[in-house]
Amino acid sequence: MVKLAKYIAEIIIHEYGVRVLLTRLSDPWFFQSLSCVLGYDWHSSGTTTVTCRALKEAIEPSKLGVAVAGGKGRTSRKTPDKIEEFGDVFGFSSFRIDKLKYASKMTAKVDNALIQDGYNIYHHTFIFDEDGDWIVIQQGINENRGNARRYHWPPDSEAFIDEPQNAILCESRLKRVLDLTSSVSRENREVSLDLARESPRRLRKLMVKPVAEHQKTLDGWTGTRIPSRSLVMPATINWKAMKEIYEFQPKSYEELVSLRGVGPSTVRGLSLVAELLYGEEASWRDPVRFSFAFGGKDGVPFPVDRRAMDEATDLLRTAIQSTHMKMGQRQRALKSLRKCVPPIPAERLIS
Repeated sequence: MVKLAKYIAEIIIHEYGVRVLLTRLSDPWFFQSLSCVLGYDWHSSGTTTVTCRALKEAIEPSKLGVAVAGGKGRTSRKTPDKIEEFGDVFGFSSFRIDKLKYASKMTAKVDNALIQDGYNIYHHTFIFDEDGDWIVIQQGINENRGNARRYHWPPDSEAFIDEPQNAILCESRLKRVLDLTSSVSRENREVSLDLARESPRRLRKLMVKPVAEHQKTLDGWTGTRIPSRSLVMPATINWKAMKEIYEFQPKSYEELVSLRGVGPSTVRGLSLVAELLYGEEASWRDPVRFSFAFGGKDGVPFPVDRRAMDEATDLLRTAIQSTHMKMGQRQRALKSLRKCVPPIPAERLIS
């Protein structure tokens, strides 16, 4: 897998440039096809972790001008150190290195805290080139459901908060997910920021659980009461962090989220108060956009995107055919590629 990943990465960079490699790896269609070519099954959490690991071992920053940092579990926590190490190889200033570290931290925090889908991020891969462009591929797992989600971030994600991901993949879509990255949640985020600037003492009084279903309230007469089935206040709030936020007075929601101690519970608590008391509703629609890389032939969850499929396949085929592998190895790689696309005419398989 490492050898083939090395050949493919080198050919793509040679033929199209590093920027195209970043763009393609951030594309869920291309990434899924690449994982199949490298030898992994279509539906498996290992598709993400092993493919990223193969790329990490295959790519040499000093030779190809691109670096792969991060990984699974404890390895992911070493990402800032690796960014600094590879940044030195590329001759980056301390300012640029800090900017990349910030991007790594925020992408992980956004997918873990602002999208509350029950999938905990356990894999984080940060890929960047010698121009400072970067992408992120990370994965979360839901132990109860027994499956995983993959989050793709495209190159040059300037906005970390407002619908920043390229795509989120999972084989299931949930009925209720608190998504504070949605544009629908914009007003809710603004009110949450205002609440965070309030005195923690006042905020503590506001953060109470919704009343029981059988208990009547004045809201019930006005018709403004929001259904409580989703509005469950978190059990714990980091009040020390809330005090520090109040003293810091963040200027934006992104700055608020970036602060230490602001995790899923704090974000959720602020959002629910903003919705319950001020009527600024957040999005509860699951942001999963693709259940399968290219769609299903039966139209579920969406029709096959043939153009995207052809683009990903053609680029991979060019890379495979241009490698220095032996003919047998090359044919096996092409055969793997055929598993995830419609039958290819025999004359197109001849290099």
